[in-house]
Amino acid sequence: MSDTTILLAVTEVSRHHDGGAVKALDGVTFEARAGEVLALTGPSGCGKSTLLSLIGLLDQPTFGSVCIAGENLATVRQPANFRLQHIGFVFQFHHMVATMTLLENVAAPLVALGLHRRERRARASEMLAQMDLSARANFLPAKVSGGERQRAAVARALITRPPLLLADEPTGNLDSHNNTLVVELLMAHARAHGALVLIATHNPEIARLADRRLELCDGRLRA
Repeated sequence: MSDTTILLAVTEVSRHHDGGAVKALDGVTFEARAGEVLALTGPSGCGKSTLLSLIGLLDQPTFGSVCIAGENLATVRQPANFRLQHIGFVFQFHHMVATMTLLENVAAPLVALGLHRRERRARASEMLAQMDLSARANFLPAKVSGGERQRAAVARALITRPPLLLADEPTGNLDSHNNTLVVELLMAHARAHGALVLIATHNPEIARLADRRLELCDGRLRA
């Protein structure tokens, strides 16, 4: 996949609730290319998380279409498999499995890919090292800080090297040092793997460093 490939096409996407009384998104259209880092900005409640959910196959639009790598998501028959092959997620909440160590949590997505346990652990260890979490690898999530859990969640999202990474406020629980670390890793992932990284954020530093900024207001993209 070249760095000029249109990886994501969002066309006239709307998401309505309560029979159309509430318009979380209203006619959103944009395209994004492999290798880009996009910052999705706007006030709380403007539709950022809703848009990420639609792109990530966690919800369906009321109107319009979302295409990833040329495939209309409305025609995807096995969403879980499609997500595994194409999409990585970082949510506002870390969603770590409480009974698994950070290493096991980070390695978990590789199980479905059929990788041997040794390779899974090696790749997870490498990702944790990049997040400055090697010393916490064998700790349970409850035994580490909220910021460390969120960094582990970023490592888990990157471990499959997804062509599309969706991040919803990935640095919201981090101090300035770790904020910079996570942003640099997300951007390095885009450059190294020709991936598209779409980050919903209130962080002005992410918006400044991104290749492009998309601003939502009341469910619409500002020109």
